[in-house]
This record gives sequence, structure tokens and C-alpha cells, in this order.
Amino acid sequence: MEILFQNIIAGLETGSLYALAALGLVLIFRTQDVINFAQGEMAMFSSFIALKIWQNNMPYPVAFIGAIVFAIVLGFIVERLFIRPASKASLVSKMIITLGLIMIIDGLAAAIFGIDSHYFRKALTFDNLNVGGVIIQPNALFIILITITIMAILFYLIRKTIFGIAIRATAQNETTAKLMGIPVSKFYSLSWVIATVLGAIAGVLIAPTTNVSTTMMMEVHLKSFIAAVVGGFSSFIGPVVGGFIIGILDNLVGMYISLKWKTVIVYGLLIFVLIVKPNGLFGKVQRKKV
Repeated sequence: MEILFQNIIAGLETGSLYALAALGLVLIFRTQDVINFAQGEMAMFSSFIALKIWQNNMPYPVAFIGAIVFAIVLGFIVERLFIRPASKASLVSKMIITLGLIMIIDGLAAAIFGIDSHYFRKALTFDNLNVGGVIIQPNALFIILITITIMAILFYLIRKTIFGIAIRATAQNETTAKLMGIPVSKFYSLSWVIATVLGAIAGVLIAPTTNVSTTMMMEVHLKSFIAAVVGGFSSFIGPVVGGFIIGILDNLVGMYISLKWKTVIVYGLLIFVLIVKPNGLFGKVQRKKV
């Protein structure tokens, strides 16, 4: 039972990172009808910025904040220079743009920072906690706590504030939102900024475990995309639930079945959900009146 509980905690830790990145994907999709396949690379580049700050004898919290500031600038630039000029393009064209961004950002990161893996950890370390015979890592609790806090703030903004109303109105109908006086273009930029920050936070939180490299976010981004699909791209709560499901399933399958079968079963879950519920567990069928 103790081992089961430890694996569930570890699953919640990784699942919370998937959920953060998945929320960013859904936020952009809901506001601009774009799937940002380059989110993993953008998070990776932000993690390199945090690494460079940390390597200059700055504490981990300063590096964390530095990565967030850089992510704000990066998200704004990407939306203004690459996405906005193609606002009238088809969904496929926008997807190709984000795929092109993968190559651009990955190439820049390799040219500037190199392709080596870099050690990056928090300055402070704490002993593991023993709760009723169950060993819990403080790092896992820290990641889960900060993720839940960020998601709670985001949900509050979306559900209870003018910002949230504007985001939902823009997602429903851009023309109507403009007629209501909503500065749609500003909210497009803001959605990209928030999504990029969410990805950067996931990247910096996972960096002490995976080290920082140009490939560090490949699995996280892929699993976050699966989490968004499983939960439903039309829901904000769905990607969170999907992220936790993928994280816990990953750990339990690896522990009790086989590490070799872990990825197979996760993808099998994705296919099963798409067959049974094509719009995801929390997704809704979008109907338009004509």
C-alpha cells in the first residue's frame, strides 16, 4: 500500500506538469483556434534562460522569475510576428507555422546553448518526509502545490473576472466580441503570453529532474498534448484531469506492469478515449446555428 501511495504521489507530480502545459495548449486553442506544437520548444528555451541565470550564481527563485519574464516576452513576440499575420489562414496553415517554430527555436537553442545536457538543481534540499511509513519527497509536494495554486488562480481569472469573460467571449465568436468592445487582439497576445508562461513554469520545475537540454521537453509536451485530448480541448478543467490521469497511469503501469509497456498503454488510452468520446472526457460538441 505504501508503494502504491508513493507512485500515486509521483504520478500527481508529473501529471501536474502535464496539466500546466496542457492548459497552455487549450488556452491558445480556445482563443485563436491554433494548436501550438512549438510550446515544448518555447518552454525549453525559457528553461535555458533560467539555467544561465542560475549559473551566474543567482538563486533558484531568481532563475525561476527570470524564465517567466523571458516567457512573457517570447509569447508576445511569437504571437505578434508569426501568428497574427496568419490570423486569416486555415487551421492547417497555422499548425504548419507552429511546426516551423519548432525547427527555428530548436535550432536557435542548439546554436546558442549547445546540445549538451546541463545540471540544474535548486540550491536548497530537504530530507524526505515519512508519513505513516510512506516516504514522500518534498520536491514532489512543492511541484504539486505550486501547480495547484497556479491552476486555481487561472481558473478564478477565467470564471470570475472580466478577463475570463473576454476570453470566453472571444473563443465563442470573435466578431461579436469586437462588437462588445473587447480588444480581441490584446487578448490574443495575452493568451499566448499566459500559455508560454505556463509551459516555462513546467519546464523550470522539471529541469532539476531531467537536466536542461534541447530535448528536455519532448516527452512532457507530448504527454501534455495527450492530456489535453483526453480531457477535451473545449474544456479548461479537462486538461487538468487528463494530466493527472496520464501522470498516475504512467507511474502505475511502469511499476506494476512494465516500463516497456508504459508508452503503449498511454497511447492506447488516447485512442480509446477518442473512439468512445471524440471530444474528450469533458469536451462538448460545438454546434453553430446557420
